Amino acid sequence: MEKRTLGQSDILITPVLIGTWQAGKKMWVGIEDQETIKAIRAGFEAGITTVDTAEVYGDGHSEQIVGEALSDVRDQVIYATKVFANHLKYDQVIEACERSLKNLKTDYIDLYQIHWPSGSFNSEKVAIEETMKALNDLKTQGKIRAIGVSNFSRSQLEEAAQYGRIESLQPPYSLFWRQVEKDLMPYCQKQNISILAYSPLAQGLLTGKFGSNHQFAEGDHRSKNKLFANKDHYQRVQNALEQLRPIAERYQCRLGQLAIAWLIAQPQTNAIVGVRNAEQAEQNADAGNLKITPEDLAEIDKIGRTVTDYLDDSPIMWEF
Repeated sequence: MEKRTLGQSDILITPVLIGTWQAGKKMWVGIEDQETIKAIRAGFEAGITTVDTAEVYGDGHSEQIVGEALSDVRDQVIYATKVFANHLKYDQVIEACERSLKNLKTDYIDLYQIHWPSGSFNSEKVAIEETMKALNDLKTQGKIRAIGVSNFSRSQLEEAAQYGRIESLQPPYSLFWRQVEKDLMPYCQKQNISILAYSPLAQGLLTGKFGSNHQFAEGDHRSKNKLFANKDHYQRVQNALEQLRPIAERYQCRLGQLAIAWLIAQPQTNAIVGVRNAEQAEQNADAGNLKITPEDLAEIDKIGRTVTDYLDDSPIMWEF
């Protein structure tokens, strides 16, 4: 898989990244550690060398699974992890980074990201200057190589950038969820900031595997996703998928692979795709090598807007 430069850094990432929220098991059902480890390893062997995790995913469990899966090939992979909104004071950032290093079984993190802005989820408000000072100090010490942010608005991103170089933004972004295109994407293009899109398959919707009457198991947070929870949105999703199927058939690929290929063809954009098993990981890697014609990209774009034109401006995908 052809690699790309992360922002203005010297870090090379794959346009498809392995996502590991589900590896933490908290807020997910039916996840087995050994299956996750096999999936991460299969993704690596298929060419995906960049893995995204976070301290909050299962309170460090996801990071531990990543470390277990890839520690013997650490020099060949890029680790991206995140510090949560309740750990943004100077000392808390330093301590969180040390925990993540231990969980990941490594002495450096390639990309360390602020997971949510200060104040999110009723966390204490901390000045971005203080958080960035900790991140810059960690970078100087060689414990992290690059700084990123996740779930930031344009104004929050601009403010953070006053205190240090931001190499990446991690927003929710998919064919069915496109708020990032309005003002964040133009800023990222201008500043050469990489976009690492999470939920690039709209939490599985873009795979086409959820029928019109699908019900999630109790405890599965996806039932709170606005695209699932709102009946009108869900019907528009089903209609759009029917229009996408013939395009996927032309490329002899799955719906999910088509959605990933469309996404990584957008400006500055890379896709963080979760994996439950080795087969999914291999399919995601194949999507990273899929080339869609400009005409078909435009057609896919048009179909996606039949869903997104009816969504409000809130960037948050869930109704928790």
